Amino acid sequence: MPRIAYVNGRYVNHSDAMVHVEDRGYQFADGVYEVCEVRHGLIVDLSRHLDRLNRSLGELRIAWPMSRAALIHVIRETLRRNHVRNGLFYLQVTRGVARRDHVFPAEGTPSSIVVTAKSTDPSVIAKKNANGIKAITVRDNRWDRVDIKSVGLLPNALARQQAKEAGAQEAIYIDHNSMVKEGAATNVWIVDTDGNLVTRPAEHGILRGITRTTLMDVAAKLEVTVVERFFSVEEMMAAREVFITAATSICFPVVAIDGQTIANGHPGSVSQKIREAFFDVAEKTAI
Repeated sequence: MPRIAYVNGRYVNHSDAMVHVEDRGYQFADGVYEVCEVRHGLIVDLSRHLDRLNRSLGELRIAWPMSRAALIHVIRETLRRNHVRNGLFYLQVTRGVARRDHVFPAEGTPSSIVVTAKSTDPSVIAKKNANGIKAITVRDNRWDRVDIKSVGLLPNALARQQAKEAGAQEAIYIDHNSMVKEGAATNVWIVDTDGNLVTRPAEHGILRGITRTTLMDVAAKLEVTVVERFFSVEEMMAAREVFITAATSICFPVVAIDGQTIANGHPGSVSQKIREAFFDVAEKTAI
């Protein structure tokens, strides 16, 4: 059965899905995106993802391509047409199609939208949770507005490739003071020596992850203290646990960084408790 994509008002076979050669997302990375997990036929944290989409669009002054209610309908229909029960959907909105020029196109130029969906194998996630993953550290070379979920991800792609070539699965960005920022596609957490969950503040310099936000609700339910503060590479290496969070992975334990073992080299109990409680707390929307 072929995959189906939604492109600017039409549901088409994935293999036939196309955008215009002068779409500003293609030529300028002038667009934003969201990725959202689907679990057991339920969309996870949809409201928070759409709230963040609204913020990203506002920061870049891109118009919504349709109403929020209409977009939710398109998301559900795309998931239904792809028979996704466990997987994800990806949506991308750009400033639209216009003659190539650095300045914005004429007022009234419609935004472009693409929505795709695919199934994933839950056993792959379970294996990574059971074994943990490896990471490397890299110096942050991205633009300053990483708080906007922009499609301009070339530095992130290069960092992920560097991690792959080093036998790791994630790259962790470090600032000029050797303080931890975030992963190339994740937020980074540690469990400090007092048993607190620590992550960098999201006011500036990192993306305010949706899973990151929901995890704070989970921690409150579990009566685990969350501290938003800066922490160094040295503190991360000495932490009781390190883990990363993202919509499609929830909470992956990190067992080695730059070839150095973290704690005892096995996934820790705090990340496991959070992962087990996550879906009891997260918003779930039926397809």
